[in-house]
Amino acid sequence: MVFGGYFHQTLPVVPKGTCQQVVAVSFCRENLWGHIKFLYLRQNMCLGHLEADNQHAQWLLEIGAGLTMDDNEMIQVPQSMVCANLNALINRIYPGIGNSRAQDDQYFLDHIILCPKNDQVHDINEAILQQFNPTAEVHMLRSVDSVSEEDGMHYAYPTEFL
Repeated sequence: MVFGGYFHQTLPVVPKGTCQQVVAVSFCRENLWGHIKFLYLRQNMCLGHLEADNQHAQWLLEIGAGLTMDDNEMIQVPQSMVCANLNALINRIYPGIGNSRAQDDQYFLDHIILCPKNDQVHDINEAILQQFNPTAEVHMLRSVDSVSEEDGMHYAYPTEFL
């Protein structure tokens, strides 16, 4: 059996539990823990082999360990990672997106912006589409993630199917 993951990021959920209760149910407290053989990855395959990549990896590890917080529990983001506004972010992630109309699919697979909220995704997508092709007609394709009761009718669809 193989267990994988980054144990700094995989704490169990104990509803309304204390720190002690969370630690008590963590994987390393299981009876199996003493019988597990550990294999370590020595090289981060997600990063390149440049010194800047190694520095970034080290910075992420320090964040995960809680070593980079100031007195206000804030993390200082390096200036090289800060963009002044949304257009600066788009131009940094999608360099030259407005210059060429014919980007292949791989270009968009290699360049992504992750957002924690859907309204941010919508705003960023609109700004990217505007830069990509300002004269294009945009069609909004909406998804369904809830069911409403109309005319007293209740539709029994589990949310997994929406």
